[in-house]
Amino acid sequence: QVQLVESGGGLVQPGGSLRLSCAVSGFTLELDYYSIGWFRQAPGQEREGVVCMSSRVSKGPTVYADTVNGRFTITRGAAENTMYLQMNSMKAEDTAVYYCARADSGYGCYEHGIDKYDFDHWGKGTQVTVSS
Repeated sequence: QVQLVESGGGLVQPGGSLRLSCAVSGFTLELDYYSIGWFRQAPGQEREGVVCMSSRVSKGPTVYADTVNGRFTITRGAAENTMYLQMNSMKAEDTAVYYCARADSGYGCYEHGIDKYDFDHWGKGTQVTVSS
């Protein structure tokens, strides 16, 4: 059974840092088989892609949203059953529920951007609040 479980959310001050974790089971984070990504959804707004990874991205494997490029970093653990989102220089507009997700290889993560509709397995999310 495929599962994704996020953790690490909380309250952080503007300019601060936070690291989110996504523990997966039922599969491993092998980019030859899957696209993986982090998404977020703020109150009253649509869910948006933050970052994704795919072996099919020719200049990749990582694609960042412009709003987080240079501040956020996605990594995978050595055992390929956990992925992380390191968030630095955080802003109030980063406040949202953050989700990790998986798509089949070749889908969801493209050079031109991230397509949330291609991702078919999701965690339940973790709240991140940036406030002084």
